[in-house]
Amino acid sequence: MKFATWNVNSLKVRLPQVLDWLKATEVDVLCLQELKLADEHFPLQAFVDLGYEASWAGQKTYNGVAIVSRLPGTDVQRNIPGFEDPQRRIIAATLPAPDGPVRVISAYCPNGQSLDSDKYPYKLSWFAALRDWLEQELRAHPRLLVLGDYNVAPHDEDVHDPEKWAGQVLVSEPERRAFNELLGLGLSDAFRLFEQEPKQFSWWDYRQLGFRRNAGMRIDHVLVSDALKSACVSCVIDKEPRRLPQPSDHAPVVAQFDFGA
Repeated sequence: MKFATWNVNSLKVRLPQVLDWLKATEVDVLCLQELKLADEHFPLQAFVDLGYEASWAGQKTYNGVAIVSRLPGTDVQRNIPGFEDPQRRIIAATLPAPDGPVRVISAYCPNGQSLDSDKYPYKLSWFAALRDWLEQELRAHPRLLVLGDYNVAPHDEDVHDPEKWAGQVLVSEPERRAFNELLGLGLSDAFRLFEQEPKQFSWWDYRQLGFRRNAGMRIDHVLVSDALKSACVSCVIDKEPRRLPQPSDHAPVVAQFDFGA
């Protein structure tokens, strides 16, 4: 099975690209972030026509997440339980898979904007709430995947110019520590389970020819629980959608699992 994550930066704008990509890649589960549309405007029929189901948590103008899957999900959860938040950043569903169901979470983690912004402490508190919830989720669902835009580049190798970015949002020590606390629960960064070429990124700024210069960052991740780690056979960043006209500034990340091997 193929599980993917993609911050599409407006599903309304990027829907044709998403549908074409699904046809070409035939992923089984696609987690989307930054839908930027209200619940009632989610284009469910377009996915149904391709043979997919969907669960979503939309929000007009900003945020919004979805799980698009070949089979319908159950036990759907929107947002982090017990964490009061008007922003729609989390959706989780349990999906059927060989060897047993897999709990899938699509996450759009806060950006933080800058270290002196009030959005930065919100980001850290959000990550703390996510950690506490994931600890509970792992107990209930050992077969767990958390896919999304984390807005954290975990290591300097995930940044095109670490010196230029030093001390800024996305790479600050508290953010990286918050990300590592998720790994400490028993999750692994699927991309780093495999040998990768250097300078592999998933996001490039629209400005200053960021993509053409490969001036990017790896901030989109697939975290896999210990129970599924041995089944993960690859994890790659698909840069092709970023080359399209009017692309998202993010590229999909795809992890493949060989269940029952």
